[in-house]
Amino acid sequence: MRYGYARVSTRKQVRENNGLKAQIELLKKNDCEKIVQEEITGKTNTRPKLNWLLGQLTEGDTLVVTKLDRLARSVREGAALIEDLFNRGVTVYILDIGTLDNTPTGKLVMHIFLAIAEFERTLILERTNLGKEVARTKAGYREGRRPIDALKKRDAADLFLFHGKTYKEILNLTGLSSATLTRAVRARKDELAAREIEAQKNKPRK
Repeated sequence: MRYGYARVSTRKQVRENNGLKAQIELLKKNDCEKIVQEEITGKTNTRPKLNWLLGQLTEGDTLVVTKLDRLARSVREGAALIEDLFNRGVTVYILDIGTLDNTPTGKLVMHIFLAIAEFERTLILERTNLGKEVARTKAGYREGRRPIDALKKRDAADLFLFHGKTYKEILNLTGLSSATLTRAVRARKDELAAREIEAQKNKPRK
C-alpha cells in the first residue's frame, strides 16, 4: 500500500492552507492510497499521527512525503527512522529526491539532505538570535520580542536575496504564502535601497 504523510508546523498554516494543501495535492498526484496529515512543530520529536502511521507500515508498503524534513529535522533522528523502515522492508519515496534505498549511495543521499534541512533551520535561528542581540545594544530598546511573522518574513526574504533559495524552497521551509513572500522581498529590497541612498548622501565628497 502507498501511504502519504503531510505535516505543517502551526495552526495558522492550517487555516491558510499554506503548505498542507499543497502537500496533500502532490501526494494524491503520486497515487497515495491513504494520506495522514498532522499539525505539529518540527521542533518536537513527538508526532502522534506519524508514529501511528509508522506502526501501520508493513513489508512492501511505500511511505511518500513531499520533502525529507517532513519526517525529521535532525540527521540522527531521520537516519534512525528511515533505516528502521528499510529493515522492515518499507520503501521511502521523497518527491523532491526520489526513492531512498538501503544502499551506501541511498544512505549518503539521505544524510546529505537531512543535514541541509537541519542547517537551514539552524541558520534561521542563529540569524534571529543575532538580530535580538544587536537590538539590545540600541538606545530605547525594551525587552520583548518582535512579532514572529516579521522575523520570519525578513529571514525568508534574505534566503531569496542572499542565499540563492527558490520561492518554492522558501515556502516549504517557512510556511509563508507566495503573496506574503513577494511582499517581504519587495519590502526588503526597498529597505536596502533606502540604506544605499542614505549611505550615498553621507558619503564624503571629494
